[in-house]
Amino acid sequence: MKKLTTRQILQRNRERSSPLGSHFILWLHNIRSLHNVGAAFRCADAFGVKELWLSGYTPVPPRPEITKTAIGAEEHVSWEKIEDEIGAITELKKNGYLVLGLEQTDSSVLIRDFDTKEKPVCLILGNEVTGIDKKILPHLDAAVEIPQFGMKHSLNVSVAAGVALYAFYDLLRDK
Repeated sequence: MKKLTTRQILQRNRERSSPLGSHFILWLHNIRSLHNVGAAFRCADAFGVKELWLSGYTPVPPRPEITKTAIGAEEHVSWEKIEDEIGAITELKKNGYLVLGLEQTDSSVLIRDFDTKEKPVCLILGNEVTGIDKKILPHLDAAVEIPQFGMKHSLNVSVAAGVALYAFYDLLRDK
């Protein structure tokens, strides 16, 4: 067994296509940590996500703290600053998107059990402590959650982004 070089890895990545590529938007709302934003950019890049949306008080590039964690991924992932969250959700739905929240609710579904009905998806992640904003929650089509088994009931938001993106990759790769 030999480790691949960076060039070999890049070549292999360019030969692949992601099922999330043109059908998936990752949206971060009211994320405080610049490092979490940078890590989300890196996850979005790794999974070939179409676009990353940032809203509320979520910091936007260029910021050295974002770049440090993203390692430049913010230059390769399209991103947009959203000023009117409810208007953006309405527009997404008009364009056929399912607007989902990664949140534990009384009606959330485990990601692995969610049926996207082959629609494009926008997945919203909320604040590190309080989750998805109460003004956004009623506008979601559904909430999905990551199964957890420990005493703690949450993951770091950037870790949750990576886990959720892999789960959606796995869910959509055979469709």
